[in-house]
Amino acid sequence: MPERVMPGPVDDHCGFRESVCIHTRKIYDSCRDKDCVEDLRFYPTMASQEVISRALTVKGGSAELCHVYVDVEPVVFNRGFYTVDMRFFYRVTLQAYLSCPRPVEVEGLCVFDKRAILFGSEGNAKIFSSEMRAGEPDRQMMEKSNLPVAVVEAVDPIVLSAKLLDCCENRCCDCDLCEIPTFVSKFFNSDLTTGDDSRRIYVTLGQFSLVRLERDSQLLIPVYDYCMPEKECCGGSGDDDPCGLFRNIAFPVSEFFPPATVHKPESYEEAKHCCCTK
Repeated sequence: MPERVMPGPVDDHCGFRESVCIHTRKIYDSCRDKDCVEDLRFYPTMASQEVISRALTVKGGSAELCHVYVDVEPVVFNRGFYTVDMRFFYRVTLQAYLSCPRPVEVEGLCVFDKRAILFGSEGNAKIFSSEMRAGEPDRQMMEKSNLPVAVVEAVDPIVLSAKLLDCCENRCCDCDLCEIPTFVSKFFNSDLTTGDDSRRIYVTLGQFSLVRLERDSQLLIPVYDYCMPEKECCGGSGDDDPCGLFRNIAFPVSEFFPPATVHKPESYEEAKHCCCTK
């Protein structure tokens, strides 16, 4: 039976000098996804709505991920598994074409809902801790629930397509957005509107994301490399275009993980230029 490794120096041919005991969040399960989100309704700002009412067509522009709302709930009759419900809020900028050849920028909100089911284990311990507050007594804190913590990492999406529909000729059956968080509204220059019922814009986005469930743990570890999920999130996208192009794009690993090494200055001149600020 191999001897148990304890914290301290380690005589290892792989280059590890010691093993350390840390308190951190252990990742119990994770997944990655490449979602092609088709026909998201575009909720324009008041200023943009005036332009859209006169637009002949719209083309894709850019999108910014403003916020992701995350909720975790246990899966009934499947102990240790949890649903992770996510709502992505996007600030989307499009190019609207009127009678003149130069396009006019319009901006608005798009919302995408996504769910993943991951393993998060179980825990029955009651966790107590204190929070240090400078100049005030330490405040005792108690864990209200023993649910795992869901973490969502995502980059700004790619605008794959945008289309302007006349709802008098096409069926527009989607519901209006009921609630927009106040801090999301602050990303826009003017108030958002549900748009004109007779004309609506629908946007297709390509979204890369990582989802994981974590719990507080004490671990004895050496460091090997970054933890990159290998499996796909359940509930992927369909097979219709314009998603075909998006599926062929490689997952942008470098956007989520910084480089492991940094170039060291080899001379005084390099060090001087490296450390100076303008």
